[in-house]
Amino acid sequence: MSPLQVLLLLFTIGLEVLGTISLKLSQGFTKPVPSILVAVGYGFSFYFLALLLKQNVPVGIIYAIWSGLGTVAIVVIGVWLWGEKLSLPIIVGIAMVIVGVMLINLTAPNAH
Repeated sequence: MSPLQVLLLLFTIGLEVLGTISLKLSQGFTKPVPSILVAVGYGFSFYFLALLLKQNVPVGIIYAIWSGLGTVAIVVIGVWLWGEKLSLPIIVGIAMVIVGVMLINLTAPNAH
């Protein structure tokens, strides 16, 4: 992936994380501003994800990074913002996600 594609992917992940955080803050879509941010975050995230996939970037690579890093970010934010607890299995799982994304990127054909 080119540096521009990496930046676009990171931006896309950020939008997805915004949507997920807003989903919690919307309290079941009863709060207007967070509810709007859910649609904006997810909508633009999928739009930019589609643009990346249009650029002949392997879908498996993009999706693994997008979902894996987004998941890790949400776990970290959950601990930081809402005091959610991490157990050893959760920490091991997060480490496995990170290692998995790295392995996919380092070993996938056409990923470089």
